[in-house]
Amino acid sequence: MKNRYAVFGHPIKHSKSPLIHQAFAEQTLQTMSYEAQDVPADQFETAVKDFFNHGGKGLNCTIPLKELACLKADILSPRAQAAKAVNTLALQEDGMIFGDNTDGIGLVRDLTINHGILLDNARILILGAGGACRGIIRPLMDHHPQSLFIANRTASKAVTLAEEFSGLIAIKGGSFDQLSGRQFDLIINATAASLSNDLPPLPAGLLADNGNCYDLAYANEPTPFVQWGKINNAGKSLDGLGMLVEQAAEAFFIWRGVKPDTQPVITRLRNAHAMT
Repeated sequence: MKNRYAVFGHPIKHSKSPLIHQAFAEQTLQTMSYEAQDVPADQFETAVKDFFNHGGKGLNCTIPLKELACLKADILSPRAQAAKAVNTLALQEDGMIFGDNTDGIGLVRDLTINHGILLDNARILILGAGGACRGIIRPLMDHHPQSLFIANRTASKAVTLAEEFSGLIAIKGGSFDQLSGRQFDLIINATAASLSNDLPPLPAGLLADNGNCYDLAYANEPTPFVQWGKINNAGKSLDGLGMLVEQAAEAFFIWRGVKPDTQPVITRLRNAHAMT
């Protein structure tokens, strides 16, 4: 009998996770199944219990379930504790459920390994102070940037989040209005603006020479933020497809103890994008 894995979310029908994990399983010769299940928040508790009671070994959880998954885990990794959100659940041999957040490590690997972007001593700006931002702060800080600024429409939310992570590096939060006159080596869009084909209010001159842009979102066409980066002469202006595959690879490793090669899968998805 195949070990069962799945991704829960709502909506979920456009998820690329089944394709990614199927490719990983074929590449690493793992016998397993992986499916997408549409699970609204009010059905999450029952769905998780049913899944693990019927042979399920591991789950990915996406919007709007990451905070609920954090509460469901019996054991949390340090990065999940910092994020206060979980995207990967793994059933342990003793029946306990381990929770992790692989989003941040997925982002860092895509930036540093796949694209050669240096984080050490970089001035980093994160747009947005929601759950997507929270999940990437600690892994970025582990690479010793010079500073990190969180900008959000509601400044108080950014300030509170920055204070929570203070002490390791220079990290501050504020409004988009406070960005004027500042420059950054890396700007990361962690808002949901790209999902509605929108762009956060960004002043001119924000990107340093040879600076880079990264949108956590991805689409068949360049997102408004990726386009903004190119217009503003970014060295690289990237979407989040690589992060999606890298975070999935980390989840796969947690479940199966094998690290898949992400490059063929990223290339496959890119090629599929180009054909749509």
